[in-house]
Amino acid sequence: MTSLTTRPTLRLEIKEFLKLAIPLSSAQVAQAATGFVDTIMMGHLGAETLAAGGLAATLFYVLMTAVTGTVMGASPLVAQAFGAGQTPRIRQIAGQALWLALMMSIPVMVLTAHLGTWLGHAGQSETTVVLVSRYLSIILWGLFPAAGFGALRATASALSEARPVMVIVVLGTVFNILGNYSLGFGKFGLPRLELAGLAVSSMLTLWGMFIAMGLYVCLHPRLKTYRLFDGLYRLQPRTLQSLIWVGLPIGVFSALESGFFMVIMFWMGLLGTEVLAAHQIVFQTIIIVFMVPMGVSYAATVRVGQWLGRGSIEGVRRAIAVSASASVLFMTIPSVLFLLSPTGIVSLFLDVSDPGNAEIVAIAKPLLMIGATVQIFDGFQKAIYGALQGLQDTQVPTLLNILGFWGVGLSVGYVLGFGLGLGGPGLWLGQSSAIAVVAFLFTHRLWRLTQRLQPPPATATVMNGTVEALPDTGCRTAPLP
Repeated sequence: MTSLTTRPTLRLEIKEFLKLAIPLSSAQVAQAATGFVDTIMMGHLGAETLAAGGLAATLFYVLMTAVTGTVMGASPLVAQAFGAGQTPRIRQIAGQALWLALMMSIPVMVLTAHLGTWLGHAGQSETTVVLVSRYLSIILWGLFPAAGFGALRATASALSEARPVMVIVVLGTVFNILGNYSLGFGKFGLPRLELAGLAVSSMLTLWGMFIAMGLYVCLHPRLKTYRLFDGLYRLQPRTLQSLIWVGLPIGVFSALESGFFMVIMFWMGLLGTEVLAAHQIVFQTIIIVFMVPMGVSYAATVRVGQWLGRGSIEGVRRAIAVSASASVLFMTIPSVLFLLSPTGIVSLFLDVSDPGNAEIVAIAKPLLMIGATVQIFDGFQKAIYGALQGLQDTQVPTLLNILGFWGVGLSVGYVLGFGLGLGGPGLWLGQSSAIAVVAFLFTHRLWRLTQRLQPPPATATVMNGTVEALPDTGCRTAPLP
């Protein structure tokens, strides 16, 4: 139980924040480590496998984050209900989040099955299309368990039980890496399935994590008192509507953000296999580091949501300050390391002394240095977005995401990469400019919201910058456009 009954002090907030942020960030890093190791394994299977496998994994990731992002709308709602002491509402939200995971997974699985055909019409090589289609036809069966795990993870984290999330994800990551190695390269008497083997292993891991998380919330001494699966057999339209209202913009946001990077990757592919392979190396390196502020973002959502439910304006503001500061401090460290040793990072993926890899290495090094310079902004904007989610302000940030990433980022990237002939570095400069713009827009949005936080004359909650009635909520804001 978090210390929501006491006055929010800096020491208390740091303590409670770290109890959430450390396991959630560790879980994110462990999960990203799978993609990191997969990329290394793909590189050893050949440049074509590396390029196609990276593209396929990114396509699936975009769709998966759209679904899991939507069900993660349970996090701010459960956190607020937890802060307000509303146990029945916690139970309702958790059950309906699983229904939402199922309802969203089915059509997205159908879409995933047809992505390979679309790539063929989009100008990708025949080899890339075949490899991508093979990978997606297997991994799509992991979409529902990924979404279901996301719903259970959001609920457990919002109830300040983040440690089991870390344990399950770490164990799942170990299983996935071993499975990838065994099935990808035909070890321990198993067939050599190469890229398809990586897909099989990842799909089985997603199911294992979902089942393990379900068992945990049923058996844990404190969590089982919430009876989270009671009433799971029936739909509750009003609760489902609340989840969609808060969660759908999060899912759209996640898809748009991931889709932006997918477009950049697609453009990299148009520049050649070597450019795409170099981009994949740098992208996977940045992603694994970025998982820490991603975990910080989840922690910020929970802490802000809990204080919102409790009715403490001071607690909300202190939670924002702690999470943003922590994200910036952490991201400074890898930024410096990447700037000092770009060759060392690239050597994790390829033999930099091999003349056959010289072109990829030459392309990857400047990309890595560009990425290093923008990481601090990226971490900061993610923490701020987590705080906005905690205030249940999700629709406006989605619009700001479109403006920053799809408006500024793609325009600048295309002009620099293709118009001015800068190639890969130009595309990376475009996405870096998008991150900086989004960081500014989110900060301005959050500042406006927090300036309008007021003690409630009655019960209310912040929802997309307006006051929406909910029982026992402690803070509200004046309306925002």
